Amino acid sequence: MDYTKEYQLQIEKIREALGCDIIALALVEPAENLHVLKWQYISGNISERIKKVVLQSGKGIAGGVFKNGKPILVADVEKFAAKADLFNYPILKLENLKSIGAAPLWHSGRVVGVLLGGFREPHLMTPERLQLLISMSKSDIGTLDGKELMWN
Repeated sequence: MDYTKEYQLQIEKIREALGCDIIALALVEPAENLHVLKWQYISGNISERIKKVVLQSGKGIAGGVFKNGKPILVADVEKFAAKADLFNYPILKLENLKSIGAAPLWHSGRVVGVLLGGFREPHLMTPERLQLLISMSKSDIGTLDGKELMWN
């Protein structure tokens, strides 16, 4: 089954529910035993270039969330990263984002992607909006089960 349309529809619903300027979904692509992430589904983007960016685990917003398995809230991008450092965060630069939240996407106990919500004005991503993004990320996006399994 092709989930492309389902993923796109789901992120558009999330964008509408949160009132974000952009929602982006990065999924893991295996690459010779190194996991890389790509922004594959986007709603509200101003640049198509973001779909060409390849992120390594631990690098950028998506890579950090993927590696740590924890959400991130950046209320004010200018306080988070100096302008000269923005090249390390391509989605922030290409989409002119000023406030973001990102949550890991889980499947069978593993992080398989990252859901990012962003605004082009600072301080619009709040802890409450991030919680809503997190809860929406756990409610079956495509084939993802949203289950965060911890080993005992």
